[in-house]
Amino acid sequence: MSIKKDNYFISLANNLAKNSLGYTGPNPSVGAVIVKNNEVISFGTTDFSGRPHAEVISLNKLSKKNKKNSTIYVSLEPCSHYGKTPPCVNKIISSKLKRVVYSINDLDPRTSGKSLNILKSSKIKVKKNLLKKNSKLIYKSYFYSKKNHKPYLFGKLAVSKDYYLKDKKNFYITNRFSLKTAHILRSRVNCILTTSKTINQDNPKLNCRIEGLENKSPFVAIIDRKLDIKKNSYIINNAKNNKTFLFYNTANNKKIKYLKSKKIKLVKVPLNKKNLDFNFILKNLYNNEVSSILVEGGKSLTRSLLNNNYFNEFYLFISSKKLKNKGLMKMEHIKSSLLSKFKYYKLNETYLEEDQLIHYF
Repeated sequence: MSIKKDNYFISLANNLAKNSLGYTGPNPSVGAVIVKNNEVISFGTTDFSGRPHAEVISLNKLSKKNKKNSTIYVSLEPCSHYGKTPPCVNKIISSKLKRVVYSINDLDPRTSGKSLNILKSSKIKVKKNLLKKNSKLIYKSYFYSKKNHKPYLFGKLAVSKDYYLKDKKNFYITNRFSLKTAHILRSRVNCILTTSKTINQDNPKLNCRIEGLENKSPFVAIIDRKLDIKKNSYIINNAKNNKTFLFYNTANNKKIKYLKSKKIKLVKVPLNKKNLDFNFILKNLYNNEVSSILVEGGKSLTRSLLNNNYFNEFYLFISSKKLKNKGLMKMEHIKSSLLSKFKYYKLNETYLEEDQLIHYF
């Protein structure tokens, strides 16, 4: 098959992977497209729980006859190790496919670079590294997490046109298009990180409330040194429905017992000077299968993480409204701070009406 056609079909697989980012639990989002006689006969993406994998889903849709001598295009190297499921290469071999084309090697040491020889030893033709640059962007948070053994951090902040974080009268300072975009960002990560101060002041839900994304809300992690979080907060009372971590250092046993009864996963964290050791928190979340985090923590947490270079990317929403004397918590230097920390930025305002979204990376 020509390189042009191979690139076309691998781009379809990459797009499937991109559309499922954040929805596949601890496993990377993978897209698979099966082609025979230059026609797509099946496709699949990694399931919401992280398994079954995309290759297995796409192959299970086909009869033995259709599988035989077909080509599978995969956004990421097919796994070759036994985990909670058998290796995808075994399924490919038993299906008697003719070719395997994938975009980029996995960084998981159990698989990385090993699938090629396994498939070739079964007389299956293999082609790799197609549209590799595109795939690197899709898997940047997954690769970063695998390489550094800690989650990839996205920051998010919404400010008024005159850089206030809060309105004395209204809960939201940005428009409905910005709010929907924020929910999409939530759906693309494993975990939302915030503080008990934000929970106590705003009582947020920290979930995805867009039609079609309701079941894709990420875990919640809360930084709360002295367990000051209010018992009647939405997050506490809904922890049984969504995995919730609470990182603390000191607390009374009565509060600990109450929070455990609400299915909160309490983690005691050592202090680094006067604050909770943030590297300890990141390591703990990584060990709990969190590979990407969206930080929604207000002024203090954002400033601290920004000053200490923890953010990998940042999204700044800027409302079209000035709050003036109705504004609270001003961050007038946020844009200059972000520009000093990030090499690139992109202004995106096409679908936010008069609001602005600046993406720093």
